[in-house]
Amino acid sequence: MRNITQTTVRFSEVDSMQVVWHGEYVRYFEDGREAFGRQFTGIGYLDFYAEGYTAPIVDLQLQCISPLRLNDQVLIETRYIDTPAAKLCFEYIITRQSDSALIAKGSSVQVFIDSDGNMCLNNPEFFQNWKRKWLEKQK
Repeated sequence: MRNITQTTVRFSEVDSMQVVWHGEYVRYFEDGREAFGRQFTGIGYLDFYAEGYTAPIVDLQLQCISPLRLNDQVLIETRYIDTPAAKLCFEYIITRQSDSALIAKGSSVQVFIDSDGNMCLNNPEFFQNWKRKWLEKQK
């Protein structure tokens, strides 16, 4: 399962060398996760919250390969990686739209935290239902 979303490099995202500051790629990953959640409804941040959970990032990997500059059109590909564990795993590929250059890639892992602040060792019921709904459609 994947989502591709587009953004444009804004002035506030570039550093004094006129290239995107490395920390902005983490924001692009989040933009990708949010777009993924809108496309595959049921696992957006407000969905977690409505079910009594949060899902903080516990692992984040980023590899910067080529720079982006002001006004570059950017494609963010976000891929859901299925796992039986009680966590959300995503991989990201960021490319420049004009020449399809690979800009950055990475991954993230989120865990489920219940309303009492405890990490869940089993998938919450709402997430199990989401997986059944969307993963069955992919087969």
